[in-house]
Amino acid sequence: MPNLYPWIKPILWRLDAETSHRLALLALKTVPAWSLPSPGMSVGLATEVWGRVFSNPVGLAAGFDKHAEAVSALYRLGFGFVEVGGVTLRPQTGNPKPRLFRLSEDGAVINRMGLNSVGVDKVVLALVDQRRSSLPGPLAVNLGLNKDSDDPPSDYAGLARSLSPLAEILTINVSSPNTPGLRALQDPSKLTAIVEAVRTAALSAPDTLKPAVLVKIAPDLEQKDIEDICALALKEGFDGLVVSNTTVDRPETLLSSAQVETGGLSGRPLLFKSTALLREIYARTEGKIPLVGVGGVSSAAEAYEKIKAGASLIQLYSALVFKGPALVGEIKNGLVESLKADGFASIQDAVGADHR
Repeated sequence: MPNLYPWIKPILWRLDAETSHRLALLALKTVPAWSLPSPGMSVGLATEVWGRVFSNPVGLAAGFDKHAEAVSALYRLGFGFVEVGGVTLRPQTGNPKPRLFRLSEDGAVINRMGLNSVGVDKVVLALVDQRRSSLPGPLAVNLGLNKDSDDPPSDYAGLARSLSPLAEILTINVSSPNTPGLRALQDPSKLTAIVEAVRTAALSAPDTLKPAVLVKIAPDLEQKDIEDICALALKEGFDGLVVSNTTVDRPETLLSSAQVETGGLSGRPLLFKSTALLREIYARTEGKIPLVGVGGVSSAAEAYEKIKAGASLIQLYSALVFKGPALVGEIKNGLVESLKADGFASIQDAVGADHR
């Protein structure tokens, strides 16, 4: 199927970013499979992490399908896994609009959505409905925190109890810059209690293979915080780390006037920072903890760079805004060629290659 996004993009971009996003989700839910771009090749890209088989390592990051509205359709784009959410225990509206901004000149997005969520009960109903048909890859759910929470471990555990029977991966989000006080939960003394609460709650899953519990961290951590989190991850045997969330930094290279907006910056300007952090965490954890590389991926070369830096899996989101859904197939095809060129038999062989 020809790539129709270049024709549709000008229409979508006449609208504000959040309205365009809603229309994109609606389209995914309603268009027939034959009208979607090629999902690309997966031959040679299969990998196994946490005892789960991924047809390819390319995943959709949290934030695109917050309420689990279009899960089945998103897999048809060629993703090896999809992450829905962030989901909060209780419904909350998030921050006032406008709260999502395109930085066209920079290939970037700023969001201050504020973890808007319909709440876990509605997300569970949506997932039950969509999981009636078998999904072609593992499903991840991003666990968020209500702004009015006074007991984070309890709230995260409540989310885990509700979602564990429906997801293969639970990602604890303690790194969004748009919920006051959330990033402070990355402190090891607080993070330990949260991870333990989620792990205990995840035992309620009926599946014999319990969901992997990951922690998503910020790219803006101080050096001491990085060292402490790596040490904690090794000591407590974390299932994995997601590196990284959006940044509050504003690089001097930004060109768009929207750079003045508050919120988390994602997309191309985050690539170097997030990959450097990924590389450091892989080295500090000695490759013992699976890492998911997120931030700035918009090509096969950038995805492959994260894999060689230490990512077992990678995720993207912002690049879809600028390049459209055909990007997924392009990245997969490029990864196949990169593996061949470097003589690797599988993705797993390439993980952490820069450290060898």
